[in-house]
Amino acid sequence: MKITDQESIPVPHGRQHTAAAFSAEEKARIRLEGGLLTMELELSRRCDLRCIYCYSEAGTAPDHELSFEEIADAAGQAVALGARRVIVLGGGEPLLYPRLLEVISLIRVQGAAVELFTNGVTLTVDTARAFRSLNVSLVVKMNSLREHVQDALAGRAGTFKAIRSALEMLGEAGYPGPDAPLGAQTVVCRQNLDELPEMWIWLRDRGITPYFETLTLQGRARQHPELEVESADIQALFQNLSRIDRERYGYTWEPRLPVAGYCCDRHEYSCTVTSTGNVQPCPGIDLTVGNIRETPLGEILRKSPVIADLRHIRQRIRGTCADCAEKDACYGCRGMAWQVSGDYLASDPLCPRCAGSPEA
Repeated sequence: MKITDQESIPVPHGRQHTAAAFSAEEKARIRLEGGLLTMELELSRRCDLRCIYCYSEAGTAPDHELSFEEIADAAGQAVALGARRVIVLGGGEPLLYPRLLEVISLIRVQGAAVELFTNGVTLTVDTARAFRSLNVSLVVKMNSLREHVQDALAGRAGTFKAIRSALEMLGEAGYPGPDAPLGAQTVVCRQNLDELPEMWIWLRDRGITPYFETLTLQGRARQHPELEVESADIQALFQNLSRIDRERYGYTWEPRLPVAGYCCDRHEYSCTVTSTGNVQPCPGIDLTVGNIRETPLGEILRKSPVIADLRHIRQRIRGTCADCAEKDACYGCRGMAWQVSGDYLASDPLCPRCAGSPEA
């Protein structure tokens, strides 16, 4: 499953949503220095679910995954390059990684924040309390309020009940709270499209930040065309969610892809390190630009023309996006552009402004 930088989770500030965790000046400095403000880190591709939309087709861990020492070194390199936040993806399921709490502790000791994406299936009371004590920000993968839909999307019976149990344990541990943010990551697909406004309200009313994103056509999603949602339907959904937030909660944001309440700008300051050490722009752009086993992370970022293109995406983007009036605030989903066209600088084919355009 594609994930977006946790900075993208729309957190209310006053009466507006903002993802401006990093200033324009900070992003400009990172572009100049070839550094990082965040990094996404896979621990393993091992997973206890078989989600039919999973970007990495997670399940069994591949050979030659990074050792604990290599993972620790990757995190250390990221912090040395300026990363203030490390997003732990797992690639598969982080809770199955035996030394997860050690990894988190090492990152915290170095002064960086940690955010963790999990399906919650194997969460325990003790682990929930440990996350709270380490000030870990959490995002639980949750795709439906209907048991049969959730279980079908996860590829495993009982997932719905396990997620509800995880939310209860996290609640007992103090999530969500002022310094213990809790989000829910939801992939917009045909199976859950009609219930997403209800689910948005359900999450908001419980203090859980809804993080609804479009899927990218990669991994298992390519084998399941029944997941796909038309561009017009996504736009209508995002407009409805924006209206709900404005009228019900007093939060104001413009509906733009690929995440409701936010436009992804991760490529200006982040990267992904996979469980085998490959460096990629993000999970959606599964294009390897180097490997940390062969080259230091900083050198990879400074020398990669792909990274350079994406660090300057607003000047180099092509197609309809290049002339869009929204270009300064939005550049669509680079992962979707890459998966559909093979060009990470192409227009996002799901954007209603680009749909049907020959340049998209």
